[in-house]
Amino acid sequence: MHYHGDRQHPVHNLWRIRRYVRPYLGQMVWLVLAAFAATGASIAVPLVVAQVVDGPIAHRDPVGLWQLGALAAVFGLIEAGLIFIRRWTQAASALGMETTIRNELYAHLQRLQISFHDQWQTGQLLSRITADLSVIRRFLSFGLVFLIVNTATYITVVALLIHLRWPLGLLVATSGIPLFLLSRHFSRHYIAASRRMQDELGDVATLVEESAQGLRTIKSFGRRPHMAKRFGREARRLHDTAIGKGRLLALSSARFDLVPNLTLAIVLVAGSVAVAHDAMTLGELVAFVSLQLMLIWPIESLGWIIANAQEAMTAADRIHDVLDTPPSIVDRPAAVALRESEGHLRFEGVSFTYPGTSAPVLRRIDLDVRPGETLAIVGATGSGKTSLVSLAPRLYDVSGGRITLDGRDIRDIQLTSLRRLVGMAFEEPTLFSMSVRENLTLGRHEATDEEIAEALAVAQAEFVYDLPWRLDTRIGEQGLSLSGGQRQRLALARAVVSRPRVLVLDDPLSALDVHTEALVEDALARVLRGTTALLVVHRPSTVALADRVALLADGEIVAIGTHSELLSDVPAYRAALSASASLEADASGTELEVDDVVSR
Repeated sequence: MHYHGDRQHPVHNLWRIRRYVRPYLGQMVWLVLAAFAATGASIAVPLVVAQVVDGPIAHRDPVGLWQLGALAAVFGLIEAGLIFIRRWTQAASALGMETTIRNELYAHLQRLQISFHDQWQTGQLLSRITADLSVIRRFLSFGLVFLIVNTATYITVVALLIHLRWPLGLLVATSGIPLFLLSRHFSRHYIAASRRMQDELGDVATLVEESAQGLRTIKSFGRRPHMAKRFGREARRLHDTAIGKGRLLALSSARFDLVPNLTLAIVLVAGSVAVAHDAMTLGELVAFVSLQLMLIWPIESLGWIIANAQEAMTAADRIHDVLDTPPSIVDRPAAVALRESEGHLRFEGVSFTYPGTSAPVLRRIDLDVRPGETLAIVGATGSGKTSLVSLAPRLYDVSGGRITLDGRDIRDIQLTSLRRLVGMAFEEPTLFSMSVRENLTLGRHEATDEEIAEALAVAQAEFVYDLPWRLDTRIGEQGLSLSGGQRQRLALARAVVSRPRVLVLDDPLSALDVHTEALVEDALARVLRGTTALLVVHRPSTVALADRVALLADGEIVAIGTHSELLSDVPAYRAALSASASLEADASGTELEVDDVVSR
């Protein structure tokens, strides 16, 4: 996804980066002063050389030659020392700024609502928090400093050239006009190419990330050639854009280089004529040419500086695409922090529509889940079960109506408190590339080994003690080194460890075999006695955990009651369980009746 939003001019977004510069303003001032001093020392050398040519060399004065040579050497050493100081300071300040921006961007991504992440490609976010920040760092550490220093150098040297020989000095100054016109033309085309390339880099990053996560699927279907061709197509597109961008830079650099060289040729011819007619000394001509040669680097670097600035503008633009997106799920001004809760959860006239869509997923939902009660949500695929339970911890906000916890609207409870009180385990578990212990205590860092062991027993996940380093064993990315059932059991144990007052389980047993599922259900039944629970049911056998069952159809609650009541009075409920029982029977290779499944 290439989000452009209400696009500000790129210069505006780059200017907004200045707030990250302020803490390092003192260092930036010192490095600019050091750069100016180093430039001053380098400018002084040609002036000393002019004195050497017109003085000791012309008058054959060895002592004066040694003295002026030593003075030139001193200026050279001073320049070298100042350059070291400048580069050291540049690196430290630029890396500090980059780290600050990266931390803020990452924190903002964590605050943004799930609907934002639903709409954005992971690779696009990844490229912004890595490649784009590196571009900005390069500009702040080198491009910006060289822009200031080179501009000051150009003005100073041109002023000295006019002082030495004003006709030739004006010629050099006039050569800046075509350079200005070239830079405008270059900037206009390069910024579009930069934005296109950085967006395409995000697309490639997304493709790599998806391919890495779906490697098993790709191999199992024998689609490696197809995915390689798809990647090659995206990589070729990125390559062509980069080549076009490089061609722009190369062409402009050649033009920037041509202008000063033509000017230098004219100066050499005109200066030689002036020396021949005694209108200028040889030393002055040497100094003039030496000073003019000092302009070669500022002019040649002009293309690189402009390119770096354009890329930084584009990077700042892309970063502010994210930073300018306000979180929609936030604490209300009067939100309170709750430390304890009875666990009384109510849905009052709740409706929900996913952001960016118009069709409501849920309509007129009224549920009253009493403290300590387990309510199962049953329904066909696509009926809105997962959407319904995702509203309880405010992963999404209701579009209409309200949800209350102990009579208080959950939007009036601070998010950190609410998500400590409402724990959730998903059907598709997410495990992080860290130790088993760190994964289990993600929601409650202070959990003891005894509490972890108890949660592992509930989830039948004691297999972790057979891992090489037990709880300290590092799990690979997404936990792919574990089976689907093992990942689900660890995710369930993580939810139990957090000790929530309201536990939301989105069919967390779907990947378990029948025997393990029965053991987990027995243990869960004991855990759920004192906990309010919302339980999404896809497998009929899990209904036995619930005190009451709500049947969801087309986004509405069409029936609610005990399992036996619904089974005898609501044909739609029996049909929904029969369909699920058939799927479960197909998966296990046995024939099961609905009554058999739910009474196990």
